Amino acid sequence: MQSCGDVLRDGKYEMTENPVARPSAPIRRMLLPLALAQFICSFAGSNMNVMINDISVDLDTTVQGVQTAITVFLLVMAAFMIPGGKLTDRWGRKRCFVAGLVLYGVGALLSAAAPGLGVLILGNSILEGIGTALLIPPVYILTTMLFTDMKSRARAFGVITGMGGIGAAAGPLIGGLITTAIDWRAAFVFQALIVAAIVVLSRGLEDPLPADPTTPFDGIGAVLSAAGLVCVVMGILQADNALSVSAGLIGLGILLIVGFFLHVRRFERVGRVPLLSTGLFRNRTSNLALLTQNIQWLLLMGVAFVVSAFLQVVRGYNAIETGVIFTAATAGILGSSLLAERLADRHSQRALIMSGFVVTLAGIVVLLLLVRAWTSAWAFAPGLLLIGVGLGAMLTPSVNVVQSAFPEEQQGEISGLSRCVSNLGSSLGTAVAGTVLVVGLATPDRSYAAAMIVLACIGLVGLVASALLPSSSSTAPPASGAQ
Repeated sequence: MQSCGDVLRDGKYEMTENPVARPSAPIRRMLLPLALAQFICSFAGSNMNVMINDISVDLDTTVQGVQTAITVFLLVMAAFMIPGGKLTDRWGRKRCFVAGLVLYGVGALLSAAAPGLGVLILGNSILEGIGTALLIPPVYILTTMLFTDMKSRARAFGVITGMGGIGAAAGPLIGGLITTAIDWRAAFVFQALIVAAIVVLSRGLEDPLPADPTTPFDGIGAVLSAAGLVCVVMGILQADNALSVSAGLIGLGILLIVGFFLHVRRFERVGRVPLLSTGLFRNRTSNLALLTQNIQWLLLMGVAFVVSAFLQVVRGYNAIETGVIFTAATAGILGSSLLAERLADRHSQRALIMSGFVVTLAGIVVLLLLVRAWTSAWAFAPGLLLIGVGLGAMLTPSVNVVQSAFPEEQQGEISGLSRCVSNLGSSLGTAVAGTVLVVGLATPDRSYAAAMIVLACIGLVGLVASALLPSSSSTAPPASGAQ
């Protein structure tokens, strides 16, 4: 299959010769299970935010215990996303997709029956996390391969990333409805039912390329990278308990990550295939876009956890009341995601990402000012709406810039790296902002403000990174042949 549209070379886009073709109806139908898969995985990362009190009481744990479960789920996804992306070439994209769905479904059912926090972490954080790491890379690889022209691919990525953003933003509302009407355990049964539906819908999904069982897999690299990420994030979580342990874990994590890159360089020197090619980091445009992706998800999940915990623990709101407040963020993400294609036609990638950060930062400032001046829960709505609009506007452009920078043979690697970076951002958002909030719950207003200020500072880094993107970064598909 040959792609058409723009080709990214040295940070600039050049036109290819292939004519634009509208995807056939069967190909468009394949988008449904892929988009639903992204939705349910993002939903799983945020719906527990409104169950903090319910889970804490039922499982006899603490707010920090629930924070750990949420963070570990996001962290496991990040740690295994690169190996998951690599396995798509070896096992086949559809096979990895279905296997991930099955593992995810088993984890959801185990979580629903969890008698304690340990089993919840096993089912939700470990099994669902690994399942997600297997099924998400194929979502983006298959989308890149099936939609071969610029507009249809932008539309497809818009649907998928939009569903991901909606899943993350609507998770509190749907989770709150289910928890209040039935029980928090029913939310995991809901996930299992959606996963079963996706398995059925994916029967018509076709893998454009055959699996290659001879593709080498770097097991040592997988262990080093996963262990390094786990140590860093778990070190952040320990910051409010023991600074020495926290520093030790973070230091160990950094050493493991450095060891991973030294291992990769050694593999490349002797001609072996590493888990992740260092060539992926030689593209300046892709590197900047990856940084914006990381910060976007860090802001989304960080704000979601801080606001949810503050409303429940400090203001005493139940699951449904907390979830309803998040409809503002859901509406913002949905609205801007639906306009993704039209915005891409009129504005460059750089302009969309920069504008998204500006609007998101404005939303955080509004959250700080209104919540301090107004005790009503609706004081959160304007800020959450702005954050939703801003994130929805820039999620798709960032993904498209990254995926478009590499040819077909590297799509497995870059998809895994891209999803790893995004999910690492999600776990860092919950870990960093959540830790700042939990440490100061004795003075909740100050800890809430501190967490929001930390998120705003991180958002400024994202704005600077987006400003450094090339001005020619318009919506473009991957290089010729990069489906």
